[in-house]
Amino acid sequence: MYQNQGSDQHTRNKDGFYELKSNGEKMLKSFGVIVTSAVLLLLGWTVPAEARQDKQEEKAKPAQHEQQAKPERQQQSQAPQRQQQHEQQQAQGQQQRQQQQQTQAPQQQKQERQQQQAQGQQQHQQQDNSAKHQQQASGQQDQQQQRQHQDNSARQNQQQATRQHDQQQQRQQQDNSVNQRQQARGQQDQQRQQQDNRSAQQWSPAQVHQQQVAWQGDRAHSWQSEHRTWQQRGGYNGYRVPDDRFRGYYGQDHGFRIYSLPVMYVSGHRRFQYGGYWFGLVDPWPEYWSSDWYDSDDVYVDYYGDGYYLYNRRYPGDRIAISFYLH
Repeated sequence: MYQNQGSDQHTRNKDGFYELKSNGEKMLKSFGVIVTSAVLLLLGWTVPAEARQDKQEEKAKPAQHEQQAKPERQQQSQAPQRQQQHEQQQAQGQQQRQQQQQTQAPQQQKQERQQQQAQGQQQHQQQDNSAKHQQQASGQQDQQQQRQHQDNSARQNQQQATRQHDQQQQRQQQDNSVNQRQQARGQQDQQRQQQDNRSAQQWSPAQVHQQQVAWQGDRAHSWQSEHRTWQQRGGYNGYRVPDDRFRGYYGQDHGFRIYSLPVMYVSGHRRFQYGGYWFGLVDPWPEYWSSDWYDSDDVYVDYYGDGYYLYNRRYPGDRIAISFYLH
């Protein structure tokens, strides 16, 4: 390791150290040996220590690598487990959620049904309330309509009553005036009848016989086959007496005898005056009546169905067709 300065020759021994060929060289050699040994001792201590350190470090490095690789391997080995755990957790979570949903579903359904029932009840209540309001409104309308109808009917009744009262008054006035006229005419007719009766009482036996002969000429041989009604004759075509005049002098309540009436002959047919009008027999009189029926029997004139007829109170079932004339 050490080189000699100058031109001294040296050789290396088998140990690898140089040998000095001179004394000086021997001394240096011995000193170098000492130093070398010391150095070797030091190195002997340091080199194994470093070697041990290196070995330890080299041992430590694989351990570290192993320690570092262990987590990786553990992580790699644990990765499927973690995935399985994760999947299991997810599956458990899904199961839990499904269970929760399954458990919550009936509750929700129950709540929904309750809500629907509550809503249905509210709707029914609203409908009932609206129906009640409508019924009340319709009832009020019906009451109003009934009141209006009652008021209208009351007004109509009042109006009808007033009209009827007015009509009755008018009728009474008309009837009074008609009665007055009828009374006046009746008085006149009575006077005429009295005159006719006086004239009839003054008839001579010849006149009475002549009248009997004339009446016998109008007697029927078979009245049931010879007489005809106005319907069979085609209807009444003569003069029609006004109703008020007819009621005043004709009908069942107004009987008279023909012999006392004024007589007039027109074309060979006799006409009799009574109640202000002339009338004549169109039918023959029945053969079973008494020969002086015109003098002894009470007769009256009435309207039946289709025309005027002469009735005999002694024979109420028979009626003789007559016709009215103005002159």
